[in-house]
Amino acid sequence: MNIWEQLLPDCPASIAAAASTALERVRPLWAQVDDLVLRNQARVLSAFQEAGVSEVHFAASTGYGYNDIGREKLDEVFARAFGAEAGLVRIQFASGTHTIATGLFAVLRPGDRLIAAAGAPYDTLQQVIHGAPGCLTEWGVRYEEVPLRPDLTVDLEGVARAVRRPDARCLLIQRSRGYSLRAPLTVAEIGAIIRVAKEANPDVTVLVDNCYGEFVEAQEPPHVGADLTCGSLIKNPGGGIAPTGGYIVGRADLVERAAAQLFAPGIGPEVGANAGANRLLFQGLFLAPHVTGEALRGAQFTAAFFAHLGFAVRPAFDEPRSDLVQAVELGSPEGLEAFCQAVQKASPVDAHVRPEPWAMPGYSDPVIMAAGTFVQGSSIELSADGPMRPPYVAYFQGGLTREHVMLAALRAANELAAAGVLKV
Repeated sequence: MNIWEQLLPDCPASIAAAASTALERVRPLWAQVDDLVLRNQARVLSAFQEAGVSEVHFAASTGYGYNDIGREKLDEVFARAFGAEAGLVRIQFASGTHTIATGLFAVLRPGDRLIAAAGAPYDTLQQVIHGAPGCLTEWGVRYEEVPLRPDLTVDLEGVARAVRRPDARCLLIQRSRGYSLRAPLTVAEIGAIIRVAKEANPDVTVLVDNCYGEFVEAQEPPHVGADLTCGSLIKNPGGGIAPTGGYIVGRADLVERAAAQLFAPGIGPEVGANAGANRLLFQGLFLAPHVTGEALRGAQFTAAFFAHLGFAVRPAFDEPRSDLVQAVELGSPEGLEAFCQAVQKASPVDAHVRPEPWAMPGYSDPVIMAAGTFVQGSSIELSADGPMRPPYVAYFQGGLTREHVMLAALRAANELAAAGVLKV
């Protein structure tokens, strides 16, 4: 009896054997993750040291938050860690979508054109652009998508043509795959898109949606020329510690505009009480490289495990990664539901809850989400979700520890077997 059968007595022998094989395949890759984590930890540590972070910067502020020296220091540390001129880090950001929307509304004006470089963006962001009351197109912003090439890569020539338009103001680059089957964009690929865009139109502003991508590589989008980079603190850079919030880093003048958009013109970054969260945001950023490494190791195992069981996975276990998301194609609504419900059962919080598909705000299809997390909605903690549409793909991401990810993957396979989706 191997360890998997000991840990889960109801585990079929074939699934336990697949888990053992997967672990053998990915262990050599974990040394590469060790190197990545070390590089990113060194960069974050240097940002703290160069900024002169002190205990006084953890103090709580209330009300308007005037003269919050900790908040100002946090902005500086994020900017240094991401290779940017300035930062805006606030618990007042409700989500990654809110953060990205703030950046877009800061840059764009009526008559300007927004161009999406990699096809349609994530579902919730589509609502920001052209789907919901108060969206960008309602304010007179024109919108254009550059379709992906047949091989699901970015059409660089199409990007160049699009940004040459006289009204082209902002190029949106989504790093992660979202609910699509394209590969996430590497930092090098993002840099190539930026170079092409800037050669065609030096005045175009490049905004990168960095959600799920932070610390997955040794560089971030500002290192390769992004004007603004946006993300969520309940994903990678919060380290599983941040209770809420988001960040924007980039050119100082554009970050100032984003602060004015978030709060009010003339007030900008001078307000925004931290309500006692500063220490958690500092500590979360410090832990982020390590926690992201754990999630990466878990994703590699999941890819190897489910591929061995006969499922299509993206990316493969040994492919380079630029985000945390592991896609597992289940092929049926029953398979997707069983997968997500198993991940919920394997959670430390709300393990007794049974997720069901529902019409979530901002999504075009019913979505099923498993997220038994300590911070509600934290996708650096282990979660699984997917839209109820063919080919019924589960997007599996996060994990504070690799061990939790592996146990959840094993339980998911068990549930698929019990539902008849997986033959054992």
